Amino acid sequence: MSTSPVTLMVARRVASSRYHDFNRWLNEGRDLAADFPGYLGSGVLAPPKSDNEYQIIFRFSSSNTLSAWEHSASRNAWLQRGKGLYNAPHEHRATGLDAWFQSSSGITPARWKQAVAVWLAFFPVSLLFNWLFGNALADWPMVPRILVSTMMLTPVMVFLFIPLSTRVLAPWLEGKWSPFDVLSRWFNEHRT
Repeated sequence: MSTSPVTLMVARRVASSRYHDFNRWLNEGRDLAADFPGYLGSGVLAPPKSDNEYQIIFRFSSSNTLSAWEHSASRNAWLQRGKGLYNAPHEHRATGLDAWFQSSSGITPARWKQAVAVWLAFFPVSLLFNWLFGNALADWPMVPRILVSTMMLTPVMVFLFIPLSTRVLAPWLEGKWSPFDVLSRWFNEHRT
């Protein structure tokens, strides 16, 4: 069993016209997971308007703590209460940084693509943070200033912006799209 943090990613398609009930049920499950030892957090990525598949992320400190939650009576009862609220669930788990990038087919993109996706998520959030709080923290000594900024930015990045970045960039990360394809199409369309 892994002693590294483990991420469980679950995709669930909401049953027709059950969005309100599904969201209430989903929040109940997140609250339930938070009561278990080893729980590090969870996040939800709502689908775009043209889709109904929610991406739910649960993160635990190890495979053992995740397994204890997964096989608990309270989680099984929660899953039973959710019957009829969603269709076709699928899930996969990953450890380390690859947890954010592994597709449902098990493909993990090259490290340089992962670095670009993380940077594209981190840069605007860091810029906004410094614009909002930079002056207030400017006179602080370096260690407390960095401690406060990383404590505030890390959860936002881990649970919101990095999952969002990987979802938006999924076609590129999975090799289904390339910036060269776009440039080539543009060039061909605008040749005189």
